[in-house]
Amino acid sequence: MRQRIGFCTTTDDVRIAYATAGRGRPLLRVGGWMTHIEHDWDSPIWRHWLRELTRDHTLARFDIRGSGLSDRDVNGQTLEAWVRDVEAVVDSLGWRRFPILGVCQGAAIAVTYALRHPERVSHLILYNAYSCGAFSEGMSKYRVEEAETLARMIEIGWGRKTGAFREVFARLLSPSDAPDQITWWDDLQRLTADRSTAAGLWRGFHEIDIRSQLPKLQTPTLAAHVKADNMVPFEAGRDLASRIPDCRFLPLEGRNHILQPHDPGWRPFIREIRRFLDDNPQRGVIQPSLFHELTRRECEVLEQVARGCSNTHIADTLSLAPKTVRNHVSSICGKLAISTRSELVVEARNAGFGDE
Repeated sequence: MRQRIGFCTTTDDVRIAYATAGRGRPLLRVGGWMTHIEHDWDSPIWRHWLRELTRDHTLARFDIRGSGLSDRDVNGQTLEAWVRDVEAVVDSLGWRRFPILGVCQGAAIAVTYALRHPERVSHLILYNAYSCGAFSEGMSKYRVEEAETLARMIEIGWGRKTGAFREVFARLLSPSDAPDQITWWDDLQRLTADRSTAAGLWRGFHEIDIRSQLPKLQTPTLAAHVKADNMVPFEAGRDLASRIPDCRFLPLEGRNHILQPHDPGWRPFIREIRRFLDDNPQRGVIQPSLFHELTRRECEVLEQVARGCSNTHIADTLSLAPKTVRNHVSSICGKLAISTRSELVVEARNAGFGDE
């Protein structure tokens, strides 16, 4: 799979970089604070998202002004400016009607765009979203002080290879302590924005307040939020969903700000996205009946896989050759349209395999 990178210009003369990949119906992802369309492409944080989102869709992503491959030297990091970025990308793509996935701060941008262009947005998916930042009216003193402290840490420690900020920031985003993920977040800091721009974006995102706009939203909306997210409190996502008419709220089990394949909420999240966006809710979703297509031996192998056993252990347990086990696992993944072993374990457990 390859991505195609292009550039467009906003109405206030800011150059925005965007990328498209996959085939099928259009889907626009609106990110937030830190994106880099090249660096994100094969990252340990995003690769499984990109694989799943391009399975049935032509996915478009872009770097907002001041970050990634878009113009860096810009003034005015505001919601109004970020919506102009979306408008420029959509006009360049020539898309007439499409769904939007808004991630974290990108959710408020997506909502505002949908309110201004309701004829173009068919569905909204809001992930780990919030309706008002810490610097908006009515926020608690603790929230304000916390955001100010992190803003100051960004101004001092952004992009450094050592220091307290590096540790705090990486663990807020990836609390599982995976070394490759922490290294990737460190690299992203240095690649995506300088410290003054990063601090400006942080403050701008915390000035977002769309509470009064949410009741006006008529676009079908799915809001999903990770219960243990350290960056955006779960209560903030639930509050946002409660303000949108007929919004469906999806709590997700997990710890990572960006869900990883081993998070229990990852596969349910992907299933619900497909169901929500699909005219036929049953098409393109893994159904329990697909497990009935497995042979008896494949079910025996899947039982061991769901218990976390290695291929060598499975071969010894079932008196099979290791190569035969590998072939069975490959066949199972093919029948269930699953790409990785970690995803297979989650799906198998959800279907009742692996129970002692």
